[in-house]
Amino acid sequence: MDEARELLEAERQQALRRLADLTGEFDEVVAASRDANADDEHDPEGATIAFERSQVAALVLQVEHQLAEVEAAIERLAAGTYGVCEQCGQPIAPARLEARPAARTCISCASAAH
Repeated sequence: MDEARELLEAERQQALRRLADLTGEFDEVVAASRDANADDEHDPEGATIAFERSQVAALVLQVEHQLAEVEAAIERLAAGTYGVCEQCGQPIAPARLEARPAARTCISCASAAH
């Protein structure tokens, strides 16, 4: 389980770094929009700034979700339920956990969900 903890912590640190980068990027886009013409409808750059802001906000939400999944996996590790499929109760294959350390389901259950 030490290896799982290390993988999860590495995923967590990577997500935190990405979130910090995106937050800084979002702040830059917001600052640029303040400096730009406020009339997005008629400003050819306005749509670009609004689009960039929307894109960065979507990426922030995605990374926040990833971080929440990793933290939930760390909690499962502490509770002794890490590596057990939440749907069927069978062990999750080590290769799947190596590829997706925060996986909640085995490959069979994940495939059935799609």
